[in-house]
Amino acid sequence: MEQQKLPNATLVLVFGIISIVGCCFYGIGIILGIVALVLASKASKVYAEDPDAYSGIQNVKIGKVLSIIGIILSALYLILIIWMVMTFGWEAMQDQQLMQERIQEMMGQ
Repeated sequence: MEQQKLPNATLVLVFGIISIVGCCFYGIGIILGIVALVLASKASKVYAEDPDAYSGIQNVKIGKVLSIIGIILSALYLILIIWMVMTFGWEAMQDQQLMQERIQEMMGQ
């Protein structure tokens, strides 16, 4: 019996990779990471029903790990951005000179 490729195995891997790359784009990494986790869960269930009929479970496992890493990095980046806005203000985030002044004030110089 010929093995079929596991549905969405490659897509899970690609979304996992993009979730890591997208961690610096204000939440895109979280969205793609969650989508990858959902697709990985569905693919794992299909594989668990009949492991001999499918190949490509390694892509699903790797994609799942990468998507978890991407979600964590994206969440940390969003927390950093929120902290910076709360600490320095939105105006300072958009004006480099004002940002430098606020950082110097914070450091006591």
